[in-house]
Amino acid sequence: MKLTMPRYDQAAVLVVGDVMLDRYWHGGTSRISPEAPVPVVRVDQIEDRPGGAANVALNIAALGARALLVGVTGEDEAAESLSDSLGGAGVETHFQRLDDQPTIVKLRVMSRHQQLLRMDFEEPFNTDTAALARDVDALLAGVKVLVLSDYGKGALQNHQALIQAARKKNIPVLADPKGKDFSIYRGASLITPNLHEFETIVGGCADEAELVSKGARLMRELELGALLVTRGEHGMTLLRPEHAPLHLPARAREVFDVTGAGDTVISTLAASIAAGEELPNAVALANLAAGIVVGKLGTAAISAPELRRAVQREEGSERGVLSLDQLLIAIEDARAHGEKIVFTNGCFDILHAGHVTYLEQARAQGDRLIVAINDDASVSRLKGPGRPINAVDRRMAVLAGLGAVDWVVSFGEDTPERLLKQVQPDVLVKGGDYGIDQVVGADIVQAYGGEVRVLGLVENSSTTAIVEKIQGRSGFSRE
Repeated sequence: MKLTMPRYDQAAVLVVGDVMLDRYWHGGTSRISPEAPVPVVRVDQIEDRPGGAANVALNIAALGARALLVGVTGEDEAAESLSDSLGGAGVETHFQRLDDQPTIVKLRVMSRHQQLLRMDFEEPFNTDTAALARDVDALLAGVKVLVLSDYGKGALQNHQALIQAARKKNIPVLADPKGKDFSIYRGASLITPNLHEFETIVGGCADEAELVSKGARLMRELELGALLVTRGEHGMTLLRPEHAPLHLPARAREVFDVTGAGDTVISTLAASIAAGEELPNAVALANLAAGIVVGKLGTAAISAPELRRAVQREEGSERGVLSLDQLLIAIEDARAHGEKIVFTNGCFDILHAGHVTYLEQARAQGDRLIVAINDDASVSRLKGPGRPINAVDRRMAVLAGLGAVDWVVSFGEDTPERLLKQVQPDVLVKGGDYGIDQVVGADIVQAYGGEVRVLGLVENSSTTAIVEKIQGRSGFSRE
């Protein structure tokens, strides 16, 4: 399947579930306690991160989608910390605050990026389910997907009421299930158990055939639209009625911490579906996102630029020959990483030493170099009959092989002015012996605050001279 970056800015997702605060105490260890055989941690940093359903909402917002969150907290400092951090990230929070119960806090003691101890401060919430259902029903009209983020802590006690409310509005329901009774998720559009959770319900699976068979039976029994089983180092398996199973391999380059990986999967799924992606593509994007998050420490959100770069790697568009659409996505990602975009253009019919030196100089003007080349028809108009010597696909392939060149794109007009208006590079570079005011497109670039630079050409290096020399030796004439 071909992956593209969804328009997450057009997506809106409502997350309902168990909100918690992940708190980290960081410090160095240099001695063992005289009181017990345990390390002494000198705490020098305290870090709070949204966890549970709050982490799901945070991930959705980090992708650029609108995220709404309904959950239950105490009336305490931990709830304030959650509200502040989520609000700062753009998540719209609708908390049911209980005076007599604490916000769930999971405290981890860390030293040298290793977890030494975890302490949980929690008790099951006495949720006002009717009030929570009213909040959800009022918010459903403004979203495209509902996520049930269930950690079994008591915020979700009326799963069926929420599922049916969403179904009445034709809103897909995605559930991250917990516990030994999956019947509470009956009628959901998709549930995302990990392999252990899945086998707890259906029994052990000796191989993929048995997993598929038991998964199909579970979907029939619970009237599910789809089932996604996350399988750690074995990737993911998507099952849908009347469709062949889709097995996706794990994408992690290095597994550092699996904390929050399930949150990343369901948040990317939900945001992608809300942005209009078909389910297989949404699952593939979630698989890429999971591969990124397990390389981070603790609960962490995946940003849109991180996912976009992973998509580019997957599609082979991180460098090389690109379509205009691919180029615009690549530029957006580069700018999100603070990179300066350099643009140059030409026919580049026969690549020679002068071109190579010039392109190396152009690349030194910024972080990413775009080379735009005239297609065959425009070269013929500019250079006359018999040109180009090399077709556009060959010229692009040779340029893409140079270390100085990041992206190569072609254009059909005689000048790159239309392309410059769309790309809007930070620097326009041209080689030659003329003033900046003579560079085609200089006025376009300067109008939006970009720079125009003229670089000298290597002497005695000319495509025309090379062509004439070849013609002279062969006795070939262009007439």
